[in-house]
Amino acid sequence: MRKLKLLSVGLLLCGVFCANAQAKLYKWVDDNGTTHYGETIPPEYADKDATQLNDKGFVEKRIEKLTPEEKHAKQGEESKKNAEQQAALESKRRDTALLSTFSNEKEIDDARKRSTLQVEARIDSVKTMLDSAQATLAGHLKEKDDLTRQNKKIDPTLTDDIAEDQAKVDKLQMEQAQNEKELATVKAKFDADKLRYRELKGASPTNPPKN
Repeated sequence: MRKLKLLSVGLLLCGVFCANAQAKLYKWVDDNGTTHYGETIPPEYADKDATQLNDKGFVEKRIEKLTPEEKHAKQGEESKKNAEQQAALESKRRDTALLSTFSNEKEIDDARKRSTLQVEARIDSVKTMLDSAQATLAGHLKEKDDLTRQNKKIDPTLTDDIAEDQAKVDKLQMEQAQNEKELATVKAKFDADKLRYRELKGASPTNPPKN
């Protein structure tokens, strides 16, 4: 029986390596003590001891079980490597899109101008509303101060108006800050695109590409 089992294992190893002499073969033991062979180790056994065999079926190296710290470090390295690969792919995608979208630097400048004009228009609109809201708030506050100096009773509706005015001013100020931040982001994006375009075209600021 033992000879038959060894023969079966031998035939299995021979079959695997004859099918693909370049393939790596691993041996591992499952939770029930059964020995398995394969070109890859199942994920559920990745943290268990295993053995890598060479094309002759002999032990090439032993893959020892990782400690929790080693496993965590390995996962961190793999995550970092994957992130770097994704970043490289995204950078290549952006470069391809940049070259296919613009034929020259002037087109980038024109696109920058169109995009900034849209944001600047919103900034001007919000500024007009903000100036009006602040003027209304200032008027109600003055009315309240006058009543206070005259020792007159302040109508609750005036207090409500002041609260509403202040809330409106706060909201518009926040919206304006977001618009200004967006404007800065848009400008920075197109400036970076223009510099990258020059790099891809093999030009420099003092030697712009000929279009």
